[in-house]
Amino acid sequence: MSFAVIQTGGKQYKVSTNEILKIERLNDQEGKTVEFKNVLFLNDDETTEIGNPNIQGAKVEATILKNKKNKTILVFKKRRRKNSRKKYGHRQPISLVKITKIFSKNGKLILESKLKKEKTPIKKEKPEPVKIEKVEDTSSRILKAEKTKKLDESEKIGLKKVQEKIKLRTKKSGLPKKKTIAKKKPLTTKKK
Repeated sequence: MSFAVIQTGGKQYKVSTNEILKIERLNDQEGKTVEFKNVLFLNDDETTEIGNPNIQGAKVEATILKNKKNKTILVFKKRRRKNSRKKYGHRQPISLVKITKIFSKNGKLILESKLKKEKTPIKKEKPEPVKIEKVEDTSSRILKAEKTKKLDESEKIGLKKVQEKIKLRTKKSGLPKKKTIAKKKPLTTKKK
C-alpha cells in the first residue's frame, strides 16, 4: 500500500489517497486544491524514500472540503485553598482535507484517488397495492383452540405424574424430612 508522511501545522500525518484529514486551519477557500511540499517519507509498493529532512520535488495534493471549528475543549484552572478558579472553553479552527494525489521526487504520480461515478437514480413505477380480503374460517380457529387445550391438559397431567413420583420416592426412602430450627443469638456479646 502506498502512502506518504507530510508535515503541516507543526504536526505530521501519514496519508494515502481518498483519506480525509483534520488539520490546522488553512487560509484557502473550500473546494480549492492545496499542495503539501513538506513530504518527509514516501512509500510506494516497490520503493521507499526517506527525506533529509524533506524529499525535494515530492508533493501531495489535496482539496479542502470544509473550514470549521473543532469540538469544544473545556479548560479549568484551580489553585487550591486560594479561592481561585477559572473555567473557559476553546474551539480550535481546523480544515477538513481530502487527499487526491501523491507525487514522487521526479514528479511521477504514485497514487491518484479514483472518482466515483455518480449513479443516476432510476425511477421505478410503484405497483398498485394488492387488496387482500380476509376470509374468516371459524372451523380452523376452533380446531386450533381445541389442539391448544389438549396440549395444556397433557402438560398438567405430566406435571401431576412427576409430582406423584417424587412423593413415592420420599415415602420409599423412609427418611423423615429435616426440620430447620433457627438458633437464637445472644443479645449481648462478650468481649475478651
